[in-house]
Amino acid sequence: MTGEESGLEPDLRQEIARLQRELDEVRRLAEERLTRLQYLQADFDNYRKSLEREREQVIQLAGEALVRDLLPVLDDLERALPALSQEKNREGFELLSRKLHKILESHGLRSIESQGKRFDPNFHEAIAKGESNEKEDGTILEEYQRGYLLRSKVIRPSKVKIAEHTGEWKEENHGKGEDNRD
Repeated sequence: MTGEESGLEPDLRQEIARLQRELDEVRRLAEERLTRLQYLQADFDNYRKSLEREREQVIQLAGEALVRDLLPVLDDLERALPALSQEKNREGFELLSRKLHKILESHGLRSIESQGKRFDPNFHEAIAKGESNEKEDGTILEEYQRGYLLRSKVIRPSKVKIAEHTGEWKEENHGKGEDNRD
């Protein structure tokens, strides 16, 4: 080995070591930036999904508001039909009522079944109680106003009259006030 070659070798080693450090730094920066890009992409996807959910909620709320506004019209049609028993316009009103029901049902509206069912505060609003020996306490005796679900959400509870048992319970406790408890 000549003097020149031995002098080059340490220089080459230093240059290789410097290039290796630069390469390691560039790799570290590339990995760091790739990770940041992946986080940004995930954030963007979450933002996009959030916007889609918000958009769907706005559409549903707008639809719910429209359906709520149409419920009094539906109620009026249902109240008017029995009064039209002798009139020739009854068929037209029945057709109109069926069409309105069909349109609202296609948008997710369903009526809440109440008559003869157990009172459920999630679906019913008790506005009266009626004495009954035949029905169990809390059974719905009469529906004053039909309630509705929009998809799975109650948008108007049924207004109902519920049974209050008047049989043996009142007879057994007759004459006992709160002060005379056993």
